[in-house]
Amino acid sequence: MSTLNSSTYPDLQDHLQTLKQRGLLQVVDRPIDKDSELHPLVRWQFVGGMDERERKAFLFTNIVNAQGRRYDMSVVVGALAANREIYSVGMGAPVEDIQKRWDQAIAHPVPPKKVEQAVCQEVVHLGDDLLGEGKGLDMLPIPVSTPGFDSSPTLTATNVITKDPETGVQNMGTYRCALKASDRMVVRMATRVGGAGGYLHYQAWKKAGHKSMPCAVVLGCPPYVAFMGPQKLPIGVDEFDVAGGLAGAPIEIVQARTVALNVPAQAEIVIEGLIDLEFLEPEAPFGESHGHVALEEFNLPMKITAITHRLKPVIPSYLSQVAPSESSVIKRVAYEPLFLSHLKNNLSIRGVQRVSLHEPLTGLLRVTIITMEHNTPKTEVWRALYGAAFFKGDCGKICIAVNDDIDPDNSDALMWAMAYRMNPVEDVQTLAHRGQGHGPKRENDGEEDSTLLMDATMKSAMPPLALPTREYMERSRQIWEELGLPKLRPQAPWFGYTLGDWLPQWDQAAKRAATGQYLENGLISAKHVRNDVKAESKFRPDEA
Repeated sequence: MSTLNSSTYPDLQDHLQTLKQRGLLQVVDRPIDKDSELHPLVRWQFVGGMDERERKAFLFTNIVNAQGRRYDMSVVVGALAANREIYSVGMGAPVEDIQKRWDQAIAHPVPPKKVEQAVCQEVVHLGDDLLGEGKGLDMLPIPVSTPGFDSSPTLTATNVITKDPETGVQNMGTYRCALKASDRMVVRMATRVGGAGGYLHYQAWKKAGHKSMPCAVVLGCPPYVAFMGPQKLPIGVDEFDVAGGLAGAPIEIVQARTVALNVPAQAEIVIEGLIDLEFLEPEAPFGESHGHVALEEFNLPMKITAITHRLKPVIPSYLSQVAPSESSVIKRVAYEPLFLSHLKNNLSIRGVQRVSLHEPLTGLLRVTIITMEHNTPKTEVWRALYGAAFFKGDCGKICIAVNDDIDPDNSDALMWAMAYRMNPVEDVQTLAHRGQGHGPKRENDGEEDSTLLMDATMKSAMPPLALPTREYMERSRQIWEELGLPKLRPQAPWFGYTLGDWLPQWDQAAKRAATGQYLENGLISAKHVRNDVKAESKFRPDEA
């Protein structure tokens, strides 16, 4: 444990030290531009033909922005799940035992322990310290995730804490937060059915007649706590209790300085503030985890009231966007055992050996492969297909049952099984009335989807592929090679390009973001705040 950490569980910096000892951390000490080089550099280990085992976490210790300003904080990408081995280090268990750890933690939660002093509050910024260039949010070296498309630096590796206004039960979710000014950002919480617990709190605070909702955005939690954000737990479950179950000890929490919320005492940075319950502000474009760029929508403005942090904090950032990514590894390791347990234990289906969520490009949500024992009765195969298709509303659009001689991660093997082992007349069913789920199309537009549709061609213009554009990837590849990193084996697609639904205004906003001028984008979006629309309502600057 670090000298600052009095707990019995590792914090982020302890975790990074373990990764370094195990050869899973790449430290980059040369200057790296956070706006146009940082994420593209790490992206190469996902699109450069490298095996998953070769991926590492990247710790950047010499951060600059596109305008040459230097930062005294470090940034780490891939620290939780650049590959499954890194995830297992954070969980303190082999990959095959992770689901058991989750089950035990949920069944045997440990309530948190309140402390009076915490390392996350060694430095406190209030009032005028939050205002102006180089202050507040603008002092933080937050990367641009998808240079060439994103309109602002965006917090991604977040644990966003809100609470129910009646019960006081807190929720912790991972939501993107776009920087707009030194004391303002816009938070995107999923409004879809089965979406964000934080958005349910937003609705409850608004219904109760409040003008704002307290919120704390935490960066760099101890791994046991950080894993709570992406994990889907039942509504009303306090994630600190489950994190304590994982740690086998109470998670230390402390009262935030300016809002009535409890935050992890061993966090790196805590951003406190109030979410506006009256007005919404345009946010994005941003390369999302479904693999396309999320276009501008109205989302939740947050006024910053305090920023607290350690003396020498490390800021984590998720590599998400097109899968495979850190985001998809986190979800895959957590979701696949859940699917298998559901089919075998809850539905008692015979012959199910494995459930695999297809990761590259589809990002786990659209294609589910179920491995069945040979000679499993046809009724059990179909029960497995139905069970997988409807276990989660946003997963299982295409479900494929195969035998154990087919590697579910080998697309050629899957095509072979479909070509020679499937009679489309007898062995294919299409099921109507499926929601769009998380993707470039949304169910709040009223457009339905279906299950087991095989036609995957593009029928209409779509947002760009969520990878940094070619110029930034080529620029970062030169740095990659100068650093003497492993030989790249690029596989298409390795850069982002438009698929039709993209405006010149977004192009200009992305160029400003990639050259450190995101604050100008914040001034532009501030002119379009409205109080007569729902969160995630689409916004197109060409129609404004």
